[in-house]
Amino acid sequence: MTLLLLLVGLGLIVLGADWLVDGASSIARKAGVSEFVIGLTIVGFGTSCPELVVSLTGALAGNADIAIGNVAGSNIFNVLFILGLTSLIRPVSMTATNRRRDIPLTLLVTVLFLLLGMSGNGIVRLEGLIFVSLFVAYIIWSFKGGKTEQADEAAQQRNLPVSVALVAAGLAGLIFGGDLFVKKATELARLLGVSDKFIAVTVLAGGTSLPELATSFVAALKGREQLALGNILGSNVFNILLIIGASSIITPLSFGSVTAIDAATLCVSMLLLLLWAYTGRRENVDRWEGALMLLVFGAYYCYLFNNI
Repeated sequence: MTLLLLLVGLGLIVLGADWLVDGASSIARKAGVSEFVIGLTIVGFGTSCPELVVSLTGALAGNADIAIGNVAGSNIFNVLFILGLTSLIRPVSMTATNRRRDIPLTLLVTVLFLLLGMSGNGIVRLEGLIFVSLFVAYIIWSFKGGKTEQADEAAQQRNLPVSVALVAAGLAGLIFGGDLFVKKATELARLLGVSDKFIAVTVLAGGTSLPELATSFVAALKGREQLALGNILGSNVFNILLIIGASSIITPLSFGSVTAIDAATLCVSMLLLLLWAYTGRRENVDRWEGALMLLVFGAYYCYLFNNI
């Protein structure tokens, strides 16, 4: 039964990702904005819901370390593993706007998060309010700055309510499927005698990023790389500005669970992405660049295994 439910959860994740990508792409064309902006906002927001639930629940319970550790770990996983793996499937395209604005902005938000968090006081309520305000401004600015795209034939054939329903159903499948998958994978691992350490570093750490992984994977297979890139960058900004912002308003957040290696890896992940924007084929994250990101991710996880 555990294995069956595990497969059901995986099926919901895959099906949900497929619906989400199709619905989001259709909405982008009908709304006259780029797929990147839809990935940055609607898709990025939706796929980060698991992190939001985990972090807010931890903050309400007075366990602030969960919120900080969850966001830092998720953002590292998003860039190094998900974007690295996605670019191996299909090189992830970048626009001039991605290089000049979107990637540097995400790096800036990441650095701000680390500087405030490691300043000695952690992130207090006032800084949380600033983060949430920046998030609102970021969403408005993203939509205003989105490029207009010509609606294609597939988008014209699918009406807006159907597209919205596909996005809603896709997000539901990703979130509930991801939750079911993580629970049953944990049960199965324990039945097989796998250590709690291994479960924590693999199944639980990557579990909240399953929606981003599935969505980016399916988007790459469908040739929607801009949606995949927007999903990753949007999720990272959402995680920091809204999740950390909202959590710190509930209770000030301490950086006690984040080590110097964690902080350095988070910065390196974004610096690599910025570097890839100006090396190789500047319009893509190439396969060799994705492979290097996966190697860095592997080295980081080896460090985690040796220090838990």
